Amino acid sequence: MKKSYIRLGVNIDHIAFIKKARETNYPDLCRAVEICEDAGADVITIHLREDRRHIQDKDAYQIRQCCKELNFEMANTLEMVKIAKDLAPNYCCIVPEKREEKTTEGGLNLSDLPTSSKTIFKDNISLLKDTGIEVSLFINPTRNDIEISKELGAQAVELHTGSFSDTTDENQLKIEFDKLSDSSIYAHDMGLKVNAGHGLNYMNIGKIAKLPHINELNIGHSIIAESVYCGLKDAIIKIKRIIESCD
Repeated sequence: MKKSYIRLGVNIDHIAFIKKARETNYPDLCRAVEICEDAGADVITIHLREDRRHIQDKDAYQIRQCCKELNFEMANTLEMVKIAKDLAPNYCCIVPEKREEKTTEGGLNLSDLPTSSKTIFKDNISLLKDTGIEVSLFINPTRNDIEISKELGAQAVELHTGSFSDTTDENQLKIEFDKLSDSSIYAHDMGLKVNAGHGLNYMNIGKIAKLPHINELNIGHSIIAESVYCGLKDAIIKIKRIIESCD
């Protein structure tokens, strides 16, 4: 049986980082969006960080105006909730965030949330959903975090694939894949959409695309890196072909 279509979200944060590095008005982010969508990207993903290290506020609004579907990654803060409500993306993915990290290092630490923090999460998720935004939580692949995501009111989860992507040990690779597979099935059975992302590249995406019930894969750094050699459009076409060939 052929697998269901897997959506591709292309994260363009690293294109914005080039723009930010020299404080220039290029690369044109709307042109990047146009190329991504023309190549088959189903959704454009951006992360407006608290430290504004790549995407800037004005970038987010510009991208929202020119893209068909926007996935807005954000920290669980009142500032970001206000921006998200005004920006009106199609989707919001709440992610953990630390200033000192190079990139997001893991899923949200939902297991240790005190009751007061859970209440804030629930309230913020409700505010976003009331605006018509579909909300997902970026989580580690565990049943407990899936259960808490459901309790908090999320409509989807994005499974953190970083541990799978980072390991080179075959035995550990199987352990990490099995965690993702079990979590994908469990989340689906609980009525949640299942997305995945972090560290995905041309070498490992084929296996991740075989996970059950995957709705969407979000990929950024590896696509932008590959585009240095072959161009953005061809880099996206190449990774889509790998995803679509994994029955």
